[in-house]
Amino acid sequence: MHRFVIVGLGNFGASVAEALYSHGHDVIAVDVDEQAVDDIAPHCSRAAVGDGREAATLEEIGAEAADAAVVSTGDDITASILATMALQDLGVDIVYVKVISENHARIMRQLGATEAVFPERDSAFNLASRISEKGVVNYVRMGRNLSVQELVVPEEWRGHTLRELDVRAEYGVSVVGIHETTIDDMIVPPNPDDTLRHTDTLILAGTDEAIEKVADLASATAEEAE
Repeated sequence: MHRFVIVGLGNFGASVAEALYSHGHDVIAVDVDEQAVDDIAPHCSRAAVGDGREAATLEEIGAEAADAAVVSTGDDITASILATMALQDLGVDIVYVKVISENHARIMRQLGATEAVFPERDSAFNLASRISEKGVVNYVRMGRNLSVQELVVPEEWRGHTLRELDVRAEYGVSVVGIHETTIDDMIVPPNPDDTLRHTDTLILAGTDEAIEKVADLASATAEEAE
């Protein structure tokens, strides 16, 4: 179990707090809005009304012993900066910050934030990828120009093994898992000598450009199946 501190309890912050708590972690949530704190209280270890920009407040609620923190202060860029600095002063080295623009993200990176998170943009990328590429089953953005995508197995790959296809050398992507959809079983890491079937999907990791080459094959396969 890890301890997480969530600063800011808007939709994003509250959702992260609840999700982490549901996974069995120790979650401390703080916000200046008393109603927001009351709402999240049943879904975290401890909820406190306070100013997450102040190191003294964060220390009082136990942030100093946290493994990581999430800062989600809405449109208030100054608040996110001060909260991040306060957490760093307390020795919290892993800090994820919700940002609202590229300039905001650049500032947070310069301050040493672990990651600048664009929830709305990332959700938009996910949806756009799923509806524009018929072969894409799932899409998770991992960073600038990097993603993990779940694709149907292209027609020309079926009946072959990963070793035969040598996907990394040919396409510059890594197959990190195979999803056997008929029994809903995820094989991670995949056996390179297992034969790919039409009921399988592939979990690929790599740059967007590299995965797009495979997605083109998967999309053509999906269209032919209709």
